Order: sequence, then structure tokens, then C-alpha cells
Amino acid sequence: MKRLLLALCLSLVAYQAQAISRYDSTSMSCGQVQSAIDREGAVILRYRSPRDPSVQRHDRYVRDRQYCKSNERAETTLVPSADRKACPVRECRTVESERRPKLLRKHP
Repeated sequence: MKRLLLALCLSLVAYQAQAISRYDSTSMSCGQVQSAIDREGAVILRYRSPRDPSVQRHDRYVRDRQYCKSNERAETTLVPSADRKACPVRECRTVESERRPKLLRKHP
């Protein structure tokens, strides 16, 4: 029974990992890119690097911090779209430890 439950849990995790939608941002308008992110919460966007078109770029973009890990925050970045060279979207970025507020310690 434990093995069956473990197998079920692992299959759900694998299903969730495959459930994220993938889009080519340069085949969509900026509004369509932003709408897909807002609708789905998180998506993978692919596009050719503006600096080196032979390089295919891809990353995960999110609606807000809710889709980031606890040590990350959603920061605005730019991706190319069909109608704009720089479409603003958000991606999760790790919070640097020196930027985190230090907890005040009370000394006895």
C-alpha cells in the first residue's frame, strides 16, 4: 500500500512538471504574452537571443511572487515579442542573502 501511495505521489509531481505551457514569445504580441502569463500563472517562453540569434533562450515567467519559491521574488524583465523588442514580464529571481532584512535579536 505504501508503494502504491508513493508511486501515486511521484506521478502527480511529474504531471505537474509537464503541465506548464510553452510558447514562442516572438510569435505572439506583447499583450498575448502577458495575457497567457496572467491566465496560467506561470509559462515557459522561448525566443532567439537578441544578441546571438543562433542561441535559443527559454525561461519560466510568472504572474506574481505566488509562483516563486520562498527564497525568490518576482522581478520584471524583458522578452522579445512579435510587436515589441522589449515586452515586460516577471521571472523568479533568488533573493540575495545580504539584501534580506536581518532579524533583530534581543540580548538577555
